[in-house]
Order: sequence, then structure tokens, then C-alpha cells
Amino acid sequence: MKKLMALLLAAVMIFGLVSCTQDKAEDVTVRVAALKGPTGMGMVQLMENDSLGTTENDYEFTLAASPEEVSAAVIAGTVDIAAVPVNLASVLFNKPDVDISFAAVNTLGVLYILENGNEISSLEDLKGKKLYATGQGATPQYILEHLLKQNGFNLETDIEIEYIAEHAELATKLATGDAAIGIIPEPQVTSALTTAKKNGNTDLRIAINVTEEWGKTNENDLVQGCIIVSNQFKEEHPEQFEAFIKEYKASAAFVVANPADASVLIEKHGIIPKAALAEKAIPNCNICCIDGEEGIAYMKGILEVLYTANPKSVGGALPTDEFYGK
Repeated sequence: MKKLMALLLAAVMIFGLVSCTQDKAEDVTVRVAALKGPTGMGMVQLMENDSLGTTENDYEFTLAASPEEVSAAVIAGTVDIAAVPVNLASVLFNKPDVDISFAAVNTLGVLYILENGNEISSLEDLKGKKLYATGQGATPQYILEHLLKQNGFNLETDIEIEYIAEHAELATKLATGDAAIGIIPEPQVTSALTTAKKNGNTDLRIAINVTEEWGKTNENDLVQGCIIVSNQFKEEHPEQFEAFIKEYKASAAFVVANPADASVLIEKHGIIPKAALAEKAIPNCNICCIDGEEGIAYMKGILEVLYTANPKSVGGALPTDEFYGK
């Protein structure tokens, strides 16, 4: 009897050790990188809940000021999931030493045309005008040029486009009236409008919602941001990946439905410096989480536009089906 009890006790101890080992192996820290601004704003409730210890996963968040920072982290393999501009996702996929795939669309269009005055109400009204823009050689330029061409513009003769290096610089020019017409993304749109109002410039206004114009001539909505995931992470930790998608969807929905509460968290976590700016910008940021076939269709649509404009913008080739998990 004593021998039997000893054997049972030994079995229990071994089972306990195995169970502890298994639990420990499943206790994974999910490393997530996001950009400051609209691309990262939808993640803020998830960041807050993680800090409170109420998320299904244990997360480690990194906020970056530029796409280049996120790109370097993905290439180095120091992050498992990242929120990036759509073209960067394709560029990274096309690198031979990077094994990532598309997870979800997380930001639709965030571009707006602002005017000091009241002459512009349609793209047609831009003919013969000078338009200041940002993002030369990047997604904003290709989106703008594609949209203008779709609307019958000859880019050489119908419009003058002058590119400014920084979004903030153009926002300042618009706020002061030094630029009559300009196209910039949120949250710089809200920043320009707020600054203009404070300085007594009541002429500055949103003249054209680029996302709405895009929808008139393109099958899919304008997409500017997405979520990518390391294939190694997704394959080794499928439950944690699915939990992330579920928690991210809930976070994005919270931000859209509760701008006032979300903006406080956005300032707290350093995604945008001021809650007041974030609150005003959220409705124009088109934050979402669209995965599955719908998300894939959106992603393919915008990447085809970018590839046609400049193959280098998406890494020289459109992603294969492997990028979409097929």
C-alpha cells in the first residue's frame, strides 16, 4: 500500500511539473509595434487594458515616430505584430529575409484637401490651381495622382502640385494662410484647423474628403494602414494571434464609438500629444479592423493602384497569395 501511495505521489508530482512547464510555455508576451497617429490610435484601448492586466494576452507595445522604425523592428524580428502603412506591408513581404503576412486593414483614408477660401467643392475645381501636398514618393502622392487621373486631369497642364517635406510644415502654412490649398492627413488636418481658428483665420476649412472622392471612382474604399504578423508567431501561437485580433477589433470599435474617452487614453499613451486634438481628429481617421476576405479585397485593391503608379512603392511586385495566408 505504501509503495502504491508513493507511486501515485510521484505521478502527481511529475504531472504537476509537466503542467507547469506547459503553462509557462503558453505564457507568451506578444510584441506589438505601432505608429503614432491614426495608424496606432485604434490600439489604445488594448494598450490601456494591457496596462491594467485585463487582456487575454500579455503585450509589449512599442510606439514609433516613423515607418522606418517599425520596418527596422520587423526586419530584425523584434516584433510579432505591427501596424504599418499599406505599401510598407508589401515592401516588407517582398524582402527575402522577412516572413510576414497580412492580418487586417486598420485605417481607411485619412487624407483631406483644405482651402483658405470657398472656391473648391469638387476635384474639378482644382483645375488651374496650385495644390500643396506632402508624401512625395510615398502613398499620399500615388493616391492623389491616381485620383486626379481618374477624374480626367492632365498632371502636366491642369494642376500645379508643390510638395512640402513634412505634414506639420504644410499644416502650419495652411493655418497661417501662406498656402491657399493643400492636401494633408489627420491629425494634421485638425491641428491646422485648430491653429487657424486660434490665430483668427476663419477661412480655412475642409474642402474635399479624399476618401469620399475615392469611393466614387474605385470599387474598394481607400486604405492607408494595415496590420501585419510574423508567420512564425502566427504558426507557433495561433491562439494568441486570434486573441489579439479579437481584442484589437474591440479596441478599434471603442475608439470610434467613444472619441472623448479614447482621446484621453491616446494622450496618456503618447500616440498623439493632446487629447483635445485626438478627440476632434478621431471621426476623420476612419479607424477600423477589417480582416478575412473583405480585408484582403481592400488590401489588394489599394496595392494594385500603388503598383501601377510605381512598382517600387510596393517593393517591386504585388504580394503573392502567401501574403494573404493562402
